[in-house]
Amino acid sequence: MASQNASLALLLALALLVQAAFAYVGNMECENLEKESCAYAVSSTGKRCVLEKHVRRSGEEEYACTASDIDADKLKNWIESDECIEACGLDRSELGISSDSLLEARFAKQLCSNRCYHNCPNIVDLYFNLAAGEGVYLPKFCEARGPNARREMAEIKSSGYAESPIDDNAATFIGSPALAPTDY
Repeated sequence: MASQNASLALLLALALLVQAAFAYVGNMECENLEKESCAYAVSSTGKRCVLEKHVRRSGEEEYACTASDIDADKLKNWIESDECIEACGLDRSELGISSDSLLEARFAKQLCSNRCYHNCPNIVDLYFNLAAGEGVYLPKFCEARGPNARREMAEIKSSGYAESPIDDNAATFIGSPALAPTDY
């Protein structure tokens, strides 16, 4: 009987510990994240976390993680994995959120790779929305990055989707993860 009571007490303690852990995870706030886990994280309210740098009067740099006004699509309580950061060509010390990286050929190639595009939904969602804000559709953009990039870019340009000139190094279309980009 004593062993049953001890087992029951242990089980109850374990259940309370698990519940407390879930309660903590359920209330993840960007402001509580360290510099090393801030960029590409999503809070419990669905807000994207951003790393900001402040310079004190003394010249000392200070970093803070804050919640942005940008909502993640269907994601909450998410700290991006090191595997996705690497696969998508990102950097944990990235400050703010910007679509500028879409203009870099190296980044575009990694974002559109199978390794990133099909395995890192948080990052794809972020860049899908950033690109859409620039009038770019991600699946078409990634499709055009393949082996026939020049021909596909010419078709996209002539279709009227692009609002600005397209070249092989510019990001022009971003959107729904429905189309499958290929590694090249």
